[in-house]
Amino acid sequence: MISTGNVTLSNQSDVHETSESAVAMFDEYGTVVAWTQAAERLVGYSAGDVVGRSASLVLPFSGEAPTISAFVEQCRAQNGWSGTTAVRHRDGRELKINLRISMLRGQDGTVRWLISVTDIGTLSTEAANGSVRESLLTRAPIGIVVRDPELRCIWVNDTMERHDGISRDQRLGRRFTDARPDAKAEAVEAVMRQVLHSGTTKVHQYRMWPPTSPRREHTMAASFFCLQDADGQALGVCTINVDVTESRRALERLAILSEASTRLGSTLDVMQTSQELADLAMPLLADYVIVDLEQSVPFGEGSPVRIGPMDGRLPALRRAGLASIHQGVPESPWMRGEPVPVTPTSPVTSVLRTGKSHLEAILDTAPGTWIDEDPARAQKIRENSMHSLMVVPIRARRALLGVALFVRTEDPMPFQEFDLLLAEELVSRAAMSMDNARQYAREHTAALALQRNLLPHRLKGGTAVEAASRYLPADMDHGVGGDWFDVIPLSGARVALVVGDVVGHGINAAATMGRLRTAVHTLADMELPPDELLSHLDDTVQRMAEEDADAPAVVGATCVYAVYDPVTRKCTMARAGHPPPAIIDPQGRVTFPDLPAGAPLGIGLGAPFEAVELELPEGSLLALYTDGLIETRDHDIDVGMERLGAALAQPGRSLEDLCTLATETIPGQEPCDDVTLLLVRTRSISPAQVAIWTLPSDETAVHSARHMAACQLAEWGLEGLEDATKLIVSELVTNAVRHSTSQIGLRLIHHQVLTCEVFDTNADSPQLRRARTTDENGRGLFLVGQLSRRWGARSVSGGKVVWAEEDLTPAPSHAPAIGTPPAFEEQLAY
Repeated sequence: MISTGNVTLSNQSDVHETSESAVAMFDEYGTVVAWTQAAERLVGYSAGDVVGRSASLVLPFSGEAPTISAFVEQCRAQNGWSGTTAVRHRDGRELKINLRISMLRGQDGTVRWLISVTDIGTLSTEAANGSVRESLLTRAPIGIVVRDPELRCIWVNDTMERHDGISRDQRLGRRFTDARPDAKAEAVEAVMRQVLHSGTTKVHQYRMWPPTSPRREHTMAASFFCLQDADGQALGVCTINVDVTESRRALERLAILSEASTRLGSTLDVMQTSQELADLAMPLLADYVIVDLEQSVPFGEGSPVRIGPMDGRLPALRRAGLASIHQGVPESPWMRGEPVPVTPTSPVTSVLRTGKSHLEAILDTAPGTWIDEDPARAQKIRENSMHSLMVVPIRARRALLGVALFVRTEDPMPFQEFDLLLAEELVSRAAMSMDNARQYAREHTAALALQRNLLPHRLKGGTAVEAASRYLPADMDHGVGGDWFDVIPLSGARVALVVGDVVGHGINAAATMGRLRTAVHTLADMELPPDELLSHLDDTVQRMAEEDADAPAVVGATCVYAVYDPVTRKCTMARAGHPPPAIIDPQGRVTFPDLPAGAPLGIGLGAPFEAVELELPEGSLLALYTDGLIETRDHDIDVGMERLGAALAQPGRSLEDLCTLATETIPGQEPCDDVTLLLVRTRSISPAQVAIWTLPSDETAVHSARHMAACQLAEWGLEGLEDATKLIVSELVTNAVRHSTSQIGLRLIHHQVLTCEVFDTNADSPQLRRARTTDENGRGLFLVGQLSRRWGARSVSGGKVVWAEEDLTPAPSHAPAIGTPPAFEEQLAY
């Protein structure tokens, strides 16, 4: 680059020959006096064909100026002419052109006219979008100078003085180096000599600070044409100067906005989009860019913040995007993710309150201004010579998402209005992406909350099993799916194990899963055996499908349900179209039990489900899972089951380790279905913790039962439970004697609680009724409910079992006195 005073000129002339544009010159009588090679290429006439003849040979005339002389007078009256018209090509066709006629003045007041022509029909895309001379020829003010072969100025227009500050009198009759004796003028004259020698057209760009705007840099484009006489000899050089500053900046702004459409919002992450905005605007628009978001926006939490103060307080901001021309962003006292204080009179505060952008072209850094409200910020502003500032609110859907700050430090030019317009457009585009990301974050948070509430937070295996689980949804974007699992405590120290899989993925499948999980809990509380429970669950799924017939609801599911009894070590299981459980014995041998498959839930085939009972050694591993764990696109289910069994056949590993191993054996490809795994390791209750008696169905049974129960509690060291337990045993055995005709069973189980169970042959379950104050019976089970932590009844083969559980540490009793029946209390009685 050559830099002299207020002009910077490129040594490499950025020259190219042009065919889309041409110039010619005619005198005050309308006679063509100079032609160019570019004009010949455009209209087909050579210099010999045109020079010395009337311009009417190629120029059209309208009714307002029917002759060349009238046209010249019209141009003189209007100080030129410009517009879109048509000219005649030598072959007879018409060309659609941009035409501009400019008045030139010479010595002694003589006048010449310069014709500037651009062919619209053949203008290339590159020229139309990027060539300053062609695209702006009929719009921007242009400066024109015509020089003789000795490079002395012989004709000039009035605009040229505004470009370089040289008056007409100073210019006419002189070379450029005479009017401006510097290196820039010498470089320009070198280009002119090339044009005179070659006859071609050249374009040159340079920077300058014109007299009309001495504090603002301008980009100028100069086009040099070789003017020829009728013999094709060089008459001189015509120079056309155009101020392309605004158009270049407009093109730069368009380029930034075009890039913004591809770079902003590449992810559904507001923090990432904030950083993308900062990276995009630096250094194209600013030397230092900050994006601060309202603190709840990155997490999708809370209600949208509206423009203006919130109960007298401004929203809290958190830094989300940073970019600087300096390594390490030394301008920022706060890094990404850190909270950013907002001072009372800062421009940011004003923007947050009003929702309007702020432009501070010349940043006042004198002591006592708003920047001194925050010493850390003030130090950074002064250390880094921040001199111009823009603050733009980030808004979407009438909500305030944050603010973007644009700062100039090294670039000496202050921000102007067009810079603010560009910044607002960039921020507006980023705001749309951020709002989409914010909505996604809110929905994602809600979906995860739904999933957390639908699946168990902690597995409670009690004395029966140790349990662990894994859940990997196929819909990783939302983290929810249709799989579920549960470990449900049952009476008698037993547990129910369940894994289910609803058809589909995402939040709809999760909602359906939640309904089915609730139904399973309800049915499990009814103490139904596995095959009966699945039959009721099948009816439930069919009803759900009927209820949602008009909505795009998820229907259909598979399920496996098992009940394990640690006293007998027996496990009863049934499945509905679900993969069979895997059983690994304490020695690591793997089996998949021959369990009837059953039909998937909701199909409506009406076929009964079948249950299988197995006896499991203590320490056996039972794996319930969904098909997503064993199915892949490339392998059969058998391969997946074999892979799962190999991962689990490690008896010494913890359940958490085994869960990890089993799910890590899934091939590296993304899962095509939700993956759920429930692992339980069985325990057993020692025979010393269980006491069983058979009692006759007569009046002696109650006394014997009370005595045996008291002795057993003493043996277990539970004397503190003796009174309550004797009352419970008395009431349960009394009811059994009253309603049974066969032998009665009594069982006490000492585990995490004390369980008392009474068996009789009457299959009728207790009924809910109100006992009146005059009734003599019907209050015994009410006392059982008051003395136990929970109680109930379940059907078994040959009758039923009524049970009650007591905490091992007795709590203060809130039961009413035995002789004082409570009015209107709800009780259970036979």
